[in-house]
Amino acid sequence: MHPRIAELLAYVDQQTAVLKEAYESVPRDQRNVRSNPDRWSPAEIVHHVALVERRLAQRLAQLVEQARALPRETETTSALSGKATTNVLNRTDRFVTSEATEPRDTDPTRVWDGLMDARREVVSVVQRGDGLALGSVVAPHPRLGGFNGYEWIAFIGSHAARHADQIREMSATT
Repeated sequence: MHPRIAELLAYVDQQTAVLKEAYESVPRDQRNVRSNPDRWSPAEIVHHVALVERRLAQRLAQLVEQARALPRETETTSALSGKATTNVLNRTDRFVTSEATEPRDTDPTRVWDGLMDARREVVSVVQRGDGLALGSVVAPHPRLGGFNGYEWIAFIGSHAARHADQIREMSATT
């Protein structure tokens, strides 16, 4: 596996473990409870992450196809630095999600399995792009500008970490 892909998938796994720890720290009977009417419950947060990852699997598949037309990847430096990690983790600005990634009818007993299903889709797509020049293909983020393929993979981990922070913050105030 290309070093950049290995590094990014390890980062995604690490941040997913952080999200799981935050989610599981909430008592089961409280996972679908909103701390405030205009905030999501912990289960809705995980549901949102799953919805985003399903959409990102599609976006990454498009980027992988674009990268197939390019020479193979030769760069091996870290792909973790950059706006996909620092800007996403900065929670001073509140993002408003699209309707497509707004959680609805969330079942807290199935939400984690749903996230893991979405994650398997993402990993499968990323593995198909292993060795391709994913740093040379770009797709826009609605608020943060263009991300290359590696930055989109890093975004997945940072997005999980951002929402783990959100769950911990909610738990601290209740």
